[in-house]
Amino acid sequence: MKKRILICLGSLLAAVSLFSQEPVDYVNPFIGTTNYGTCNPGAICPNGLMSVVPFNVMGSSDNKYDKDARWWSTPYEHNNCFFTGFSHVNLSGVGCPDMGSLLLMPTTGKLDMDLRNYGSRYKDETASPGYYSLFLTKYNIKAEVTATLRSGLARFTFPEGESHILLNLGEGLTNESGAFLRKVSNTEVEGMKLLGTFCYNPQAVFPIYFVMRVSKAPKACGYWKKQREMQGPEADWDIHSGKYKLYTKYNKELAGDDIGAWFSFDTAGNEEVEVAVGVSFVSIENARENLEKEQGGRHFAQIHQEARDLWNSHLGRIKVEGGTEDQKTVFYTGLYHALIHPSILQDVNGQYPAMETGEIRTAQGNRYTVYSLWDTYRNLHQLMTLVYPEKQIEMVRTMVDMYKEHGWLPKWELYGRETLTMEGDPSLPVIVDTWKKGLKDFDIESAYEAMYKSATTPGAQNLMRPDIDDYISKGYVPLMEQYDNSVSHALEYYIADYSLYTLAKELGKKDDADLFYKRSMGYKNYYCKEFGTLRPILPDGEFYSPFDPKQGENFEPSPGFHEGNSWNYTFFVPHDIKGLAKLMGGPKKFVDKLQMVFDKGYYDPANEPDIAYPYLFSYFKGEEWRTQKLVKELLAKHFTNTPGGIPGNDDVGTMSAWALFSMMGLYPDCPGVPEYTLTTPTFDKVTITLNPDFYSQKELVIEVANKESDSDYIKRVEMGGKKCGFRINHNDLMEAGKLTFYKK
Repeated sequence: MKKRILICLGSLLAAVSLFSQEPVDYVNPFIGTTNYGTCNPGAICPNGLMSVVPFNVMGSSDNKYDKDARWWSTPYEHNNCFFTGFSHVNLSGVGCPDMGSLLLMPTTGKLDMDLRNYGSRYKDETASPGYYSLFLTKYNIKAEVTATLRSGLARFTFPEGESHILLNLGEGLTNESGAFLRKVSNTEVEGMKLLGTFCYNPQAVFPIYFVMRVSKAPKACGYWKKQREMQGPEADWDIHSGKYKLYTKYNKELAGDDIGAWFSFDTAGNEEVEVAVGVSFVSIENARENLEKEQGGRHFAQIHQEARDLWNSHLGRIKVEGGTEDQKTVFYTGLYHALIHPSILQDVNGQYPAMETGEIRTAQGNRYTVYSLWDTYRNLHQLMTLVYPEKQIEMVRTMVDMYKEHGWLPKWELYGRETLTMEGDPSLPVIVDTWKKGLKDFDIESAYEAMYKSATTPGAQNLMRPDIDDYISKGYVPLMEQYDNSVSHALEYYIADYSLYTLAKELGKKDDADLFYKRSMGYKNYYCKEFGTLRPILPDGEFYSPFDPKQGENFEPSPGFHEGNSWNYTFFVPHDIKGLAKLMGGPKKFVDKLQMVFDKGYYDPANEPDIAYPYLFSYFKGEEWRTQKLVKELLAKHFTNTPGGIPGNDDVGTMSAWALFSMMGLYPDCPGVPEYTLTTPTFDKVTITLNPDFYSQKELVIEVANKESDSDYIKRVEMGGKKCGFRINHNDLMEAGKLTFYKK
């Protein structure tokens, strides 16, 4: 009897525990931290400027990956083992190195400024939204970090003895160098470090300003600097030639490439010292104000709880029921990743550096940065529009303001600088998609002016479309060099121009609409019947030869195509799938060829141009089952509750957004067009709380009516109680408030 009672009690407690689990508890920040996912564990708030991330990609041959030994774009790799500090303000899911600086490190014993010496192995990593911790085995120090929107807070638990806190300004992921430091008091330093050159754009640099405070008065503090290598008699006069020089009696400003600050303490056993860091891209004064206003003297536990609560409120916009625990973890971690970038840029007083000019302006709402638009225009902004429209409208306002400040909409903007990374004119589909989904509280006249400018300005003066001249005169971009990206460029322009066509039509600009529609159909020029694929075209109008549509696999150079090959791009005509099918000889031949892409392994799940391929089958009646089958298989294979659980680079949340939409059972497969293609949901029920300022319904419910069915296939779908097809309109869905799936 007693045994039965204990069993029942255990079951009850398990049920209570499961019931009380919050969305934040499902997030695993270690997903995407290897397999080149370029995600990071660490402390950050939703769309926060500050992130505090463990830096473990340099300093030891024990590491599997070293940032200086290969192309590398993230401060953390799950398989590495050597920790050299916490970096402040980092990028998540990007493919180029930058940021990841202001390295904060606790040590004990003899003071050493060389990270190769002071770095440590670690164990007992723990991470959750807004929190990260590890244990440094070399020093017996527990190190924890949390964050507010614009500041970080570390808590170091030291053993008894001589302990130190180091701030290293000489290293990071950025390819820029140069910094300065100023001692404010024995417990506070301030300064600046130069960052930038993202994707090796040499002029796209910018300063980050900071203030750092320690919670305990040190017994000693000062600076260090790596001295230049001297030669001849000069070297004999200076014992620090080529070495780190410790400054113990100099308290004014210090500048250099490899400099830092140190604080030394006599600590008791298990004594805690907290270190607060505030940052700004405007000024040191603003960094201090950000720190004071957001932390206000509160201690670690309070800041951590506030970060956790903020994440819960954001993640809680979507509630999922059913599915496995791993599937819930994949889902909420994906949502977590989708809420990292774009990040806010303005300080607590609203100030920010204007686009390209650096002029200090004051934002009326949130001013955003980190616009990886070649990636995110495909699905991330559609997710924002659906679940967080209040964020999306401010992101669009920011984009329009960037045009007013700089004269161009952003392509790949980073902290007020345009890096011009990747192809196309990706702002256009984002703005048009937002407008057509009813989020219209932004300056549409200026937005249209900006879009028209990039679509019509001659190439010599066109920052977004430098090869537009041939595109306009010929209808395509010819291959001018063996490994240029001409086809990729043109395909992006076609999508952008189709979006502009739909907006011009809605605004009553008929002539513009006719012009941009005609342009958007230019993709047909690239179709080669011989191969049944898109093929580069030479300046004389002939197809490029010799041609292999598979050339370009695994990121090898490929004539005409960027980060892929012809098979990754041939179906990348989302605005005219029916027209593409006609070119290929009809729906059956289209479907067979697309299926072959998957059967032969030509599909790249980590590559944006073919990201929507699984959904294209559903354009043709009777073939929808292929979408449903493939999406389930791809989710199970490539999105898992493991460190390698993203298929390569997360691309600033784009891959995560693909998984999120797919698991909910709908996907925006044509950027700029307010429609979704439906597939079998992963969960029995998904409830999205809708913002009443933007939508009439309180919630959107996506539900499987006969969830007991084991079928992976959909028999029919109802929207608001009425039967609908496998492609639905966003605005109709928002009005209906309910999407019901019936399995076979």
